[in-house]
Amino acid sequence: MISTQTNTISKTQAWILASRPRTLAAALVPVLVGTAIAVHDSKFQPLAALIALICALLIQIGTNFVNDLFDFLHGTDKKDRVGPLRVIASGLITKREMKIAIYATFGISFLFGLYLVHLGGVFILCIGIFSILAGIAYTAGPFPLAYNGLGDIAVFIFFGFVGTVGTYYVQAAEISAMAFWSSVPVGALITNILVVNNYRDREEDRSNGKKTLIVIFGERFGRLQYLFFMLVSYFIPFVVYYTFKKELFVFLPLLSLPLAIKLIRMIYTLRGRELNKTLELTAKLSALYGLLFAAGILL
Repeated sequence: MISTQTNTISKTQAWILASRPRTLAAALVPVLVGTAIAVHDSKFQPLAALIALICALLIQIGTNFVNDLFDFLHGTDKKDRVGPLRVIASGLITKREMKIAIYATFGISFLFGLYLVHLGGVFILCIGIFSILAGIAYTAGPFPLAYNGLGDIAVFIFFGFVGTVGTYYVQAAEISAMAFWSSVPVGALITNILVVNNYRDREEDRSNGKKTLIVIFGERFGRLQYLFFMLVSYFIPFVVYYTFKKELFVFLPLLSLPLAIKLIRMIYTLRGRELNKTLELTAKLSALYGLLFAAGILL
């Protein structure tokens, strides 16, 4: 089935597949929420916001390229994997081509980021360097984060705090408490995408020596982790309302609650490839929540 599938995929389609378009909302949401807070505080700088978005997307794509390459080299991506098709394991893109793409993607993101360094100084330079290094170290290097139970923590920090607060900082030249608290649901719901992925792949990961938190602590832990991040995410609008912005619009993210409840039921009842739909909807939930949250802050 896979060979038939790969025979119909062009090189351009393969690169699009390698960038994992469905994951790119994870790069968009922190920038969107951080920018919404900047607008709310009359600190909005459109060029800075645009460059922050470009850098976030490039780092996310570069990280996806690194994952594709090093999951293959580690032997965790095989042709019969449960998850979506991977371009190196399926022979669509060579290892050499992917290495060139990794250098180019991270290099371009660094060049764009120099403008943000001009605005934010050493703080933003450190954030940019650590973001790129984290994207590489996620699956590469002597101590890959995703293989040693640290992937969830890295995703929460970089897609939550770093992405949201960093975006606000390059526009406002300061860190606000509202940006910090708003980064929590952003990071939590994006981390839940990884939780579903690791929950689905737990048996494969265990056999391949990939020690995710779910492999270490078990599938019950994975379900509780997913539930905990959901609960935290829908609690934060109340914190924002009572602490920073007493406008009912900040409760707009609650409109996505029915989807969240559906997803909790899915992770408690589905297994294997059935969870691919849960993964897709979890990514959509993080994007929907982010859009509603940003709109609520603006309104």
